[in-house]
Amino acid sequence: MTHGLDTSFLVAVEVSSHAEHANCRTRFQRLLKAEDTFSLAPQILAEFIHIVTDPRRFSSPLTLEQAIGRAEIWWNAAEVVHAFPTAESTLLFLGWLEEHKLGRKRLLDTMLASTLQASGVTSLLTLNRDDFVVFGGFTFPK
Repeated sequence: MTHGLDTSFLVAVEVSSHAEHANCRTRFQRLLKAEDTFSLAPQILAEFIHIVTDPRRFSSPLTLEQAIGRAEIWWNAAEVVHAFPTAESTLLFLGWLEEHKLGRKRLLDTMLASTLQASGVTSLLTLNRDDFVVFGGFTFPK
């Protein structure tokens, strides 16, 4: 099975001081052992780098170079498939914004959900399940 990666999950896996680090790391390792794959969109890497380098979020944030290095490891991992926005996913994104009356703070989640759904990904690893339930069609492995 292929699981979409949300930024919240990726940050928790990578940052040892994160409250959900151990749980997310264990879940990731279990799925990896089952030979599952992981779908990663480029915008998740941008958001990941932004978050893990922020000194307001972490007492020991990564340097920009460290964050880029971690992002490259994820992007190039054998078990990662790349998910890119398409014309179809963009129309889905715009439609969902209107249909669900979503505001500007929901743009990135909506873009990720539409990109994953258009790519056929129905499982999502996230710490923010409620942000994605509205779109339907996703499961959230524990």
